[in-house]
Amino acid sequence: MAEKNGGNQSHILVFFFPVQGHMNPMVQFSKRLASKGQKVTIVTTTSASKSMKTGSFGRNLNIELVSDGSEHVQQGSETMKQSVERVQTETTKSLVELIKKIKNSSDANEKYLLKFLVYHYSMPWALNIAREQGIDGGPFYTTPASVKTICYHFHKGVLKLPLEEPTKKLPGLPPLQLEDLPSFFSDPNSDPIFVDIAMQQFSNLNEVKWIFHSTFEKLENEVLEWMANQNLPIKAIGPTIPSMFLDKKLEDDKDYGLNLFEPNVECTEWLDSKETGSVVYASFGSLANLTKEQFEELAWGLYNSNHNFLWVVRESEKEKLPTNFGDRIAEKGLVVTWCTQLQVLAHKAVGCFLTHCGWNSALEALSLGVPMVGMPHRADHPTVAKYVKDVWKVGVRVKVKEGSVTKEEISACIRQVMDTDKGMEFRKAALVWKEWAKEAMAEGGSSDKNIEEFVAKMKLT
Repeated sequence: MAEKNGGNQSHILVFFFPVQGHMNPMVQFSKRLASKGQKVTIVTTTSASKSMKTGSFGRNLNIELVSDGSEHVQQGSETMKQSVERVQTETTKSLVELIKKIKNSSDANEKYLLKFLVYHYSMPWALNIAREQGIDGGPFYTTPASVKTICYHFHKGVLKLPLEEPTKKLPGLPPLQLEDLPSFFSDPNSDPIFVDIAMQQFSNLNEVKWIFHSTFEKLENEVLEWMANQNLPIKAIGPTIPSMFLDKKLEDDKDYGLNLFEPNVECTEWLDSKETGSVVYASFGSLANLTKEQFEELAWGLYNSNHNFLWVVRESEKEKLPTNFGDRIAEKGLVVTWCTQLQVLAHKAVGCFLTHCGWNSALEALSLGVPMVGMPHRADHPTVAKYVKDVWKVGVRVKVKEGSVTKEEISACIRQVMDTDKGMEFRKAALVWKEWAKEAMAEGGSSDKNIEEFVAKMKLT
C-alpha cells in the first residue's frame, strides 16, 4: 500500500468543536495542511453552520456537515450533560456515513485517499469511529499543553484535591496555587461536566500516534518536553493564526475564514483616529458570562483608567451595561458587539489587551506583541493568566476579592501596563514572543517541521 500510494496526496478530515476560539486554530491547521498539497475536509455540525459566516479557503479545502440532532431539541430543554451525550450519539451516526461516502469517492480517485481524522480533544470517541472505518486519527488540543499536563497529573493521581499545601509543584509546570488551576479543578462544582470531559481525553490517548497542540515549542518548552518523555507523541503546530500575521507564506490568508459572529467594521476607523499605543482593547470571548455587577465594575474600570478603550460586548450581554454608558464614554470609548480581533490587536493604536485569557486570544496577543491584563473567567483561563504574568512576563493579572474584581483593581492594572516602566518591560517581552511565534511557523521552524513530518508520514501510509 505504501509503495502504491507513496507519491499520492492524502485526504484528511478535521472535526472541530463549534465554538469560535476552538474552531479558529483547527481551521488554520487545515489551511496549513492544504497548502502542503493535502486535501482537507472540515467537518462541523448542521446547527453550527446556520450561524457561520464562511470566507474563502482556496483549493484543497472544503466543508461537510454532520447532524448533531439539535433540530429535534427545543432550545433550553437539555442539561449540559444531556446535550453532550446527544451530540456524541447523533454525530457518530452522521460521521460514519460521511466517512463511508468520502472513502467510496476516494476509491474512485486514488489521488486523494482518505487516511486520517483530526478531532477536537473533547471528542475521543471519534478515534474509535475512524478506526472502525479503516482510517487513523488523532486529537487536536485547542488548550495549552500546560493545562493538558495538569489534567494528566490529576488523571494519574499525582495532583490531588483539595491541595494540602498553598503551592503545588508538578513535573513540567511552574509552582501552582489553587487559583492557577483550571476552574473545573479549583471549583469542581461550578463545571462538573468539564471534569468528565477533562478525564475522558485520556480514555484512548495512549493509542494515538499523533497529538496536535496549538502552541509552539519555545512558548511551552518545559511542559512539551516533559509530556514527550511520557511517550506521548505530542506535536506543537502553532501558533495557529492566519499566515499574514506570521510568516506570510499562505497567500491571502488574512482571517480564519469561519465566524459565528458578524464583525463591526467601525472598529478600524475608530482605531485609525487614535494615537499609537493609546487604546485598551477589551474582549472576553464568545462564551464568558459575567454577572451584571461584575459587568458594571468592568465598565467603570475601563472608563476610570483614563485611556481610550475598545470593548467587545456581545449582543446578549449589552443589557448589563450601566445606564447611559454609551453617552458617558463619548469619544473616549467604543463598544461593539464583535470585531475582527486579529486586525484590532495588530493595529498600532492598541497598547494593551484586557482579556479573559482564553487560549486562542492569548496566542493572538503573543503573536502580535501585545501585553495583557488577565482577568480569567473559567476553564483553562486561570492557568493561562498564570503564564501571562509569571512565565511569559507579558502582563498582569487582576486580583479577585470575594469572588469579584473591583473597578479600582481593573483601572490600576490597566495603568500599570499602559503607564509604567514595568509596562515597558511587558511590551518588550511581548515583542520577543512575537518574533519567536513567527520563527516557529516560518519554513524550517519548529512547528513547520512538525506539520511537514505529519504530511510526509501521511504520504507513506
